Amino acid sequence: ESAALLHLVAQIDKDIPVVFLETGKHFAQTLSYRKKLAANLGLTNVRDIAPDATALGSRDPQGDLWKRDADACCTLRKVEPLGAALDEFDAWITGRKQFHGGGRINLPAFEASETHIKVNPLIRWSKEAIGDYFTENNLPAHPLTKQGYPSIGCWPCTHPARADDDVRAGRWRGAAKTECGIHGIG
Repeated sequence: ESAALLHLVAQIDKDIPVVFLETGKHFAQTLSYRKKLAANLGLTNVRDIAPDATALGSRDPQGDLWKRDADACCTLRKVEPLGAALDEFDAWITGRKQFHGGGRINLPAFEASETHIKVNPLIRWSKEAIGDYFTENNLPAHPLTKQGYPSIGCWPCTHPARADDDVRAGRWRGAAKTECGIHGIG
């Protein structure tokens, strides 16, 4: 679904900074899709943001923190790197949508904290509207969506979901966890 937001952004400014969290745990298909999409849209300022190497070495030396503590893994690989990347900005744009349910159902279009304005331009778009936008603009879908992945994150914590499941049902399956924590950042 991020392709719709990135397409909208590319219509305004192809050099707008786009932050890609390179967690080191993405599916190979995600990394390929990221490159293909950026090239197709002509995005010229995609920043691959990785976890701090020292922190990774001390807190997840074997690369299996996700097995023991998914929250700590998300903090290390997503929350901390994004927080640092956002330091140079006053605002950021997300692709969150209300139809994803859970805590996103009452999501406002704009959120303000002491440090940032967060803009959620797609919040009221339905799944059908996203699909229509993809079709109208000839946007490629993430290759894993055809394999039953409606929401795609890191490979250890993302699984296919049934067609009648909640959109984010494949994320952290079997755990109470529903978010990685990046949206708690200013």
